[in-house]
Amino acid sequence: MVKKLYELTEEQKRFYAENGYLCGLPPVFTPEEMNQLNEEFKNLLALLESDEKMHHMREWHMESKWLYDICAHPQILNYVEGILGPNFYMWGSEFFGKEPRSNTRVAWHQDAYYWPLSPHHSVTVWLAFTDVDIENGAMQVIPGTHNKGLIKHRRVDDNSILTLELEEGTFNAADAVTINLKAGEISLHDDNIVHGSPPNVSDRWRIGLTIRYSGTHVKCDLTKGPKFKQYMMRGVDEYRHNPYGTIPTKKYGRLPKDFYDKEHVK
Repeated sequence: MVKKLYELTEEQKRFYAENGYLCGLPPVFTPEEMNQLNEEFKNLLALLESDEKMHHMREWHMESKWLYDICAHPQILNYVEGILGPNFYMWGSEFFGKEPRSNTRVAWHQDAYYWPLSPHHSVTVWLAFTDVDIENGAMQVIPGTHNKGLIKHRRVDDNSILTLELEEGTFNAADAVTINLKAGEISLHDDNIVHGSPPNVSDRWRIGLTIRYSGTHVKCDLTKGPKFKQYMMRGVDEYRHNPYGTIPTKKYGRLPKDFYDKEHVK
């Protein structure tokens, strides 16, 4: 029996448009399916070198059919279509893991500040591989900040995974909303929304997969992201702005360690 796919309601679309994020959706994967995915995930983790962390698993969908298939899951694509419309591509993936009792944080930032993409029409899916809450470092967003345009960032040298953060006074952290998710659930957020995450003060892992999608009219500046590849997910590409990637055939594979030495498309 084929599982019926859930589609976003008009109310959910309005909430996203006004707030820049959406959660509370029916899960993409059942608990049993997530148990299986986490077992299979170990095969990808085994490809990390000794000096690499989970966040180095970036754009490995280019080499791993297992990961590509997650990014192309019909239910995830249904949710994304509700935000971007019928014509869109996938271009990015990255795992984020916080060990138990880890002081690693993600500084307050906007994704679009890092990405050489225009115009502004991209969405990130955050797929929980473990249960995620404030204690183990869940992502937090500042609702409505996606409509404020790009805000100035500064360099940060502490325990943040990212190298840039928003300058103080450019937003109000007291307005933050924590995105609590069960394993197998997703959230969606706009590429301009201010977001970050605190350290993991629990005894549990926090693991999530981010997947990036953009409307077909969104173009990458290839002088800044020369290795950028798009993978059509739904609809037609009437613009053909960007080079296409090749769908991988190997189940578990990785990019070379130096693939992004001279660039960073976060």
